[in-house]
Amino acid sequence: MSAESQLAALRADGRIVIVGASLAGLRAAEQLREEGFAGSLTLIGDEPHEPYDRPPLSKQVLLGRSLPEDTGLPRRRAIDAQWRLGVAATGLDRDGRRVLLADGGEIGFDRLLIATGGRSRPWPHETEAALDGVCVVRTREDTAGLARRLARRPNRVLVIGAGFTGSEVASACRERGLQVTVAERGEAPLVGALGGVVGDVAAQLQREHGVDLRCGVMVTALEGDAGGRLKRAHLSDGTAVDAEVAVVALGAVRNTAWLAGSGLAAGPRGIACDAGCRAFDVHGIVTDDVFAAGDVARTPHPLFGYQFLALEHWGNAVAQAEIAAHNMISAGPQRRPHLWMPSFWSAQFGMNIKSVGVPSMADELIVQQGALESHCFAAAYGYQGRVIAAVGFDHAKWMGFYKRLIEQAAPFPPDFPGVDQRSAALRPVPARFPDPTLPTHSPTVTLTGHSPSERRVVFTPARA
Repeated sequence: MSAESQLAALRADGRIVIVGASLAGLRAAEQLREEGFAGSLTLIGDEPHEPYDRPPLSKQVLLGRSLPEDTGLPRRRAIDAQWRLGVAATGLDRDGRRVLLADGGEIGFDRLLIATGGRSRPWPHETEAALDGVCVVRTREDTAGLARRLARRPNRVLVIGAGFTGSEVASACRERGLQVTVAERGEAPLVGALGGVVGDVAAQLQREHGVDLRCGVMVTALEGDAGGRLKRAHLSDGTAVDAEVAVVALGAVRNTAWLAGSGLAAGPRGIACDAGCRAFDVHGIVTDDVFAAGDVARTPHPLFGYQFLALEHWGNAVAQAEIAAHNMISAGPQRRPHLWMPSFWSAQFGMNIKSVGVPSMADELIVQQGALESHCFAAAYGYQGRVIAAVGFDHAKWMGFYKRLIEQAAPFPPDFPGVDQRSAALRPVPARFPDPTLPTHSPTVTLTGHSPSERRVVFTPARA
């Protein structure tokens, strides 16, 4: 059978299985049907719910503005799929093209999309993690449980980790009028994602809003009472914090453990893929029937030195899922690369924070609009003489402009005068990111792989 005939048969009668029934999985399924795939489509998810939106969980749901059951993702079109919800995938037989399930079943495939995302990194001590009052925020059940605890108005909430999730939880607690202590092992909140310069601004915001912020410390132990309820946390500086609720916000772990022994290049950082979302095997050879999308995927990006990027971004999950779906049922010449620009936003302490590019790759930063002192600014990040990222605090309107600079590999510092400039100096300063060899839980973009410094890409918009 010719390649064209095989592709036509796949599109008409093939079997596509998607492991991961969340945002990326749903959007991939919709894209497959949109592009004419008429075969069987199966979505496997370890949660009992149909796909729902996660960002509102640590924002609106914790504030009581939305109910967990109201976070379902809207459907773009009917997908005519078999749903296997509440059952986890436990293994992959690549030779037999079978996904093994926790209930003992198995599902065969012609094409497989892995969109299993990540899970919250648990508290490392199991006995302490089991104390009543120790929580994580990832799933609908996690957030519903935490919201009920906050509604009981505990005397104090401890947040372990000041990345985006931890900071948003702390913000929700303060908006509810609750006393909250944040313990962060880095020098400032958001330091792994945005660097120490911007982290200092985030620290000021937290303290101005009444957060007991403690940086440069780690929680060494969680202590319970005789009834198994959390009562106290011990810190590395010798102090202790009495708290009835502790939220563990130590970042995410990619859901790849079920792929052990599958022969795929999968590990704690995710699944290595090419720019077309095809997974690599353990020998570095690209597969042609296994694809990955969303938080679990690591793909090279030409704008960032062909580093492999693992992105915990909502927009990336959607864009990558659509590319993966298209490529799964397309011939080689029609396949497209995934070149989405990393973009992230957060709402905390009355502030809208948005970033584009890969800030954690930078070595310098310059404020071009507003001023750090006012907590209202836009700043560009530089790496080896070019703009590679930007962040805005209540300056989201500038992010489209900086996105274009990143795409054009514009020089750093930017060769235009700052506007609305209230800072005394307009010059680059060290961005103050932590040592990349040390563990961190804060970035929403993880860099893995080599970085050839002389590679450049220029994007030219299509003409009508």
